[in-house]
Parts: sequence; structure tokens; C-alpha cells
Amino acid sequence: MIVGVAIADLHLPHARSLKQKRKVVRGLVDRIHARLRVSVAEVAHHDKHQRSEIAIATVAQNDTEAQRMLDAIRALFDDELEAVVSRWEPELLEFR
Repeated sequence: MIVGVAIADLHLPHARSLKQKRKVVRGLVDRIHARLRVSVAEVAHHDKHQRSEIAIATVAQNDTEAQRMLDAIRALFDDELEAVVSRWEPELLEFR
């Protein structure tokens, strides 16, 4: 079993309030979860209106499948026009 985890730091340059930030982040989190059925949550920077940290976890049978999922998640982040990925740290963990 392979567990794929990733941390994404986002910069939201157009967010002028926490309400605007939450709209973008919640939409992105919901979209990732709905399309790929992975665990995803905002984990830090809740009080900053132009910054967010999102954590993602997925379970796969092999490295290739886990990497494909992480690549698809990164593509969804890159497609979000309101947010810029400032840090992306994916990691694959193997469990037997």
C-alpha cells in the first residue's frame, strides 16, 4: 500500500478579506475532493486573507497510481485562477 501526501501553500493575491479567501479555498477543496475522492483540508493560515496551506492524502496500490493522483491534484491547483501555488511538497510513503 502506498500513501501519497502533499502540502500546498497557496497565495491568493486578489483576496481582500477572509470571506473572499474562504470562497476560493472552499471551492478548491470541494472540487479536489469531489473529482478525485481524496482527503483534503485547509490546515494552516486560517486568519490570513492571502495565504492558505492545504494538505492532501490518498491511498493507492502502487507508486505509479499514487503519483498519478498527486499529479492530477497539482493540475487542479494550477487550474485555479484565484490562487498561486507557492510551495508544493508531495511525498510517497510505503506501508506493508
